[in-house]
Amino acid sequence: MKAPQVSVLMPCYNAAETISETLDSLFAQTHINFEIVAVDDGSEDETLDILQRAAQQDPRLKPIVRPHEGIIPALNSGLIACQAEYVARMDADDLAQPERLKLQAEFLEAHSEIDLVASLIEGFPQSELRGGFHIYIDWLNSLVEHEQIMRERFVESPFAHPSVMFRKSVVQELGGYQEHGWAEDYDLWLRMAAADVRFAKLSEVLVSWRDHPPRLTRTDSRYSLSNFLRAKAHYLMRGPLIGRESIIIWGSGMMGRRISKYLLDEDAPITAFVDIDPKKIGRTRRGKPIISIEDLANQWPAFQKPIILAAVGARGARKLIRASLEDMKLEEGRDWYAVA
Repeated sequence: MKAPQVSVLMPCYNAAETISETLDSLFAQTHINFEIVAVDDGSEDETLDILQRAAQQDPRLKPIVRPHEGIIPALNSGLIACQAEYVARMDADDLAQPERLKLQAEFLEAHSEIDLVASLIEGFPQSELRGGFHIYIDWLNSLVEHEQIMRERFVESPFAHPSVMFRKSVVQELGGYQEHGWAEDYDLWLRMAAADVRFAKLSEVLVSWRDHPPRLTRTDSRYSLSNFLRAKAHYLMRGPLIGRESIIIWGSGMMGRRISKYLLDEDAPITAFVDIDPKKIGRTRRGKPIISIEDLANQWPAFQKPIILAAVGARGARKLIRASLEDMKLEEGRDWYAVA
């Protein structure tokens, strides 16, 4: 029997309401040579029954039954079972466009230097999409080139997990999915980035991403803002902040306060905060001075091995900060990073 070119890795937990639609979207793929490794994580509804009936109709579907232990053990056990080198992630409530597997597999075949390729996404159903979800999808879809993804990887997770296809060997070499108390997919992307893995994103919408109340990112504390900030601080300190002696936080508001807390927990050498609010300038935050943009420009040559972290969550703030730092001739991804 011919080995599959692509393995679809799909953890499933209590997904009876949506999984049939997801499976239909996979069985409708124009790419034929693939398998679906569906890991039932101890579902308490009809999920497993649906999987087993569907597997009788199409042997490309290979259910794996496990006790309920959570998404990370389910992903890792499924990853081991995947026969193909190309692994496409899928969630049991999302939809794949018919060309998805074909286009991503062809891309990896043609680009040996790329180890992970994602795609643009769309949210559904429209009636349930929140404003913040729309904003996040717009941001995700604006990051296509490797350089764009790397530049903004500390803002948020730069990929929708069910939109990616990666080389299995690369992810296994990096230790697979790991439990650190924060989002397992974001952790993997940041570890891959630290290992100089090259990313890409196809400019077609190939996945429909469902937004509904049971979605894990709404219900699991590992996806909370605090835990995302902990992940950012952890990998910033093991990447862009290595060897830096002066860390300047642009933003002394809520986001700046919170990211600075986790950075200080990692013994980060925070030197100052930058703000545009005249009521804050001249005060201190966590014992460090709050300075103006003009002060930053004047003092920049005196800072020792400095780097700026832009930590303002307000919509549109990143664009204004970018313009100010470009005026200072500072390079994003070298002299400064956006972290919000």
